Amino acid sequence: MRRIGIDVGGTNTDAVLIEDGQVAVAVKAPTSEDVTGGILEAFMRLKATGGLSGERIDAIMIGTTHFMNAVVQRRHLTKVGALRLGMPASASLPPFCDWPPDLARLVEGGVWMVEGGHEYDGRPFMPLDGEAVRQAAREMRALELGSVAISAIFSPLDPSHERQAAAIVAQENPGAAITCSSDLGRIGLLERENAGLLNAALCDLARDTIAAFEAAIRGSGLDAPLFITQNDGTVAEAAQARRLPVYSFASGATNSMRGGAYLSGLDDAMVVDVGGTTTDLGQLRSGFPREANSVVRIGGVRTLFRMPDLISIGLGGGSHVTLEPLRIGPLSVGYRLPVEGIAFGGTRLTASDVAIAAGLIDIGDRSRVAHLDTLIRARVLDEAKRMIEESVDAVKTAAGDVPLIAVGGGAFLVPDRLEGVSRVIRVRHGDCANAVGAAIAQVSGEVDQVFRDLQRADAIAKAAALAADRAVAAGADRATLETVETEDIPIAYLPGNAVRVRVRVVGDVAASRDAPHRGS
Repeated sequence: MRRIGIDVGGTNTDAVLIEDGQVAVAVKAPTSEDVTGGILEAFMRLKATGGLSGERIDAIMIGTTHFMNAVVQRRHLTKVGALRLGMPASASLPPFCDWPPDLARLVEGGVWMVEGGHEYDGRPFMPLDGEAVRQAAREMRALELGSVAISAIFSPLDPSHERQAAAIVAQENPGAAITCSSDLGRIGLLERENAGLLNAALCDLARDTIAAFEAAIRGSGLDAPLFITQNDGTVAEAAQARRLPVYSFASGATNSMRGGAYLSGLDDAMVVDVGGTTTDLGQLRSGFPREANSVVRIGGVRTLFRMPDLISIGLGGGSHVTLEPLRIGPLSVGYRLPVEGIAFGGTRLTASDVAIAAGLIDIGDRSRVAHLDTLIRARVLDEAKRMIEESVDAVKTAAGDVPLIAVGGGAFLVPDRLEGVSRVIRVRHGDCANAVGAAIAQVSGEVDQVFRDLQRADAIAKAAALAADRAVAAGADRATLETVETEDIPIAYLPGNAVRVRVRVVGDVAASRDAPHRGS
């Protein structure tokens, strides 16, 4: 099995070739403003090593921050028609009601609320008003809204009303990109709906971005199926990623955690990933990032869908350093470090400049930072240590020291001794752990649902079977599936032995999905 893994960071685009489970080649290229240019350059550098010639490439896995950045930076977002099925109960809190005003103005294309949805035990709340849905779809078409988000009360329990509404919208508005919230979220109407609205707002960008990725692959002379990394440490086929781009949120940090686990051989540890702009910390459980079980804000929007439980701080190799008063980040020169950093002839003092002066890394021209004396270097590096130690304490869920895997191009900022850490582990190819994590990623399927009138064991078994089916539909080989997470919560206030079950399974990419292709 030969795979290429690529991760697009704020400063560098990393690429690796994994061959027979080992890192055969690893390269870095500066991240370009258009993202795709950096990917194409990474492909070219891989090819220049000779590692791609003559052998088949089974799959190309790409991780990108493009979609998360679009929300945070309020760019490249599409107007969305919001259709909610839940009247009359949900009229007081309409879609977009809790969004930051500036983001809502960019995304809100109109709101339509009609009767429909289900009760908490799966019984219909109100019959679906199909005619109202049809009228809403016609009005959306008249407004030229090409992206629609549909949400219904308790649709994770029974998505049938969303599915019926989606079929009607597709009839009346052919070509529209339709997002159903039941494909994304968990129990909790507003947060699940918000995830669907964000997804719908990104559909045009996802189409264009993934098309650009495919063009970069073709432009490099490679012919292999494309997969996009997801935020649970797995991948999705390009077609699936086009439909559900929000699942790539925070995938870069997740790739680094998976890569750190793979390179170190540790499945249970903390991982610190220091990039050019930020430092991300999270905890591994069974080789996968621990998931957040609470509401996660993305660009100021409350969402509730699978996301890694991470802390991000503005510390990276390109972080601005101010000496009086002492401050590191959160601003960063990012991919312009080789131009703006003092050690490279620029005028901006960065964390990398301090590390170069201290002899922690050998890049740039050390003579340009010789004026940074021992006291200045110690102050800045101690501040970086303090920032990391505080974040480690915030991520830990139990007292006691834990092993910490340090990865990322800026891992030189992580000292060998930290409070609350038993040992700091550095791994070969740790500076491109994100790309390694992308290359070795598997395919996942998840279920979060309430089951009634079943014994606990039967409910878990049914959820596991549904999760397995979803994984296979997403491109997994059924023979390789394994359960990596199971959680069940009895619901005492519901009749019929009600239990909420969440199961996640993962498996290798099916052979039929990554049939032999050859590099050139």
